[in-house]
Amino acid sequence: MRYHKIPDETVRRLPVYLRGAIHLSQQGVESVSSASLADLLGVKPWQIRKDFSYFGDFGTPGVGYQLEGLIKQINKILRLDTGPKAVLVGVGNLGSALLAFPGFRMYGFEIAAAFDADKRKVGRTKNGVLIEDITRLRRIRRRRIDLGIIAVPEASAQEIAKALVDVGIKGLLNFSPCYIAVPKRVKVITIDIAMDLARLPYYMPSS
Repeated sequence: MRYHKIPDETVRRLPVYLRGAIHLSQQGVESVSSASLADLLGVKPWQIRKDFSYFGDFGTPGVGYQLEGLIKQINKILRLDTGPKAVLVGVGNLGSALLAFPGFRMYGFEIAAAFDADKRKVGRTKNGVLIEDITRLRRIRRRRIDLGIIAVPEASAQEIAKALVDVGIKGLLNFSPCYIAVPKRVKVITIDIAMDLARLPYYMPSS
């Protein structure tokens, strides 16, 4: 199911709600109120109710949200219920850390393929994933992989993004500190840790 005209901020909060719901479910909790979920996540109860209202009726008045159903609903909305697969390009320090990161499993993600230009890395296995030669990137066409993760130097990011789009990738998570241009049909999310850190001192009290 596709949802239209949903604010980006709402979509950004859905994985937060999902993480909270999974955490509570793992603790043996079966249902939760918007107030309790808000306390856990550090948001406002009205914000949770408003965000969920875009997608229909999730909860029961006086009871709250049944966690098993809530988890299934959010997974369906985010299309995580299909077990999305990703290809990683760039297996340096950052790429290696991403391959080892256990948090992807919470959302059902799998890094199913990894590519690098360094011949010394090609043929090795990291965390169960074989590192392949970047010149053979076209191989992923037949693997039903829709997501790409870019963890290469800035100078190579645009070229890699184009190569991924050319082999059918529909969504890119970009860790290179630069803007990359792609067709409108492809969604790009850029994570620039240094840029976010650069904003932090602004909010700190002056000494």
